[in-house]
Amino acid sequence: MIITTTQFTEGQTIREYKGIVVGEATMGANIVRDFFVSTTDVSGGRSDAYEQKLADARQIAEAELADEARARVTNAVDGVDLDYEFVCERMLMVSMSGTAVVVA
Repeated sequence: MIITTTQFTEGQTIREYKGIVVGEATMGANIVRDFFVSTTDVSGGRSDAYEQKLADARQIAEAELADEARARVTNAVDGVDLDYEFVCERMLMVSMSGTAVVVA
């Protein structure tokens, strides 16, 4: 499955459009991680715990996007948009959306 943020897959011809596909992941943070993040923020360092949580959420969203595209019998998703949102104080949502296409 080709997944790209560009409007078209370079070197490929779009044969068919199959609609918009979406992948989402909502992740909760826990109190232990929050404590270490606040400690890291005070010292000015990076938060490995949150960075890993973001990476996990991104991978889940991408896998869901690809699964939905495969279910539509496609081989690429073009124009992918990646968004990060705080749903509430302790919940992070990562969403990806794009256009499922058949390329040749």
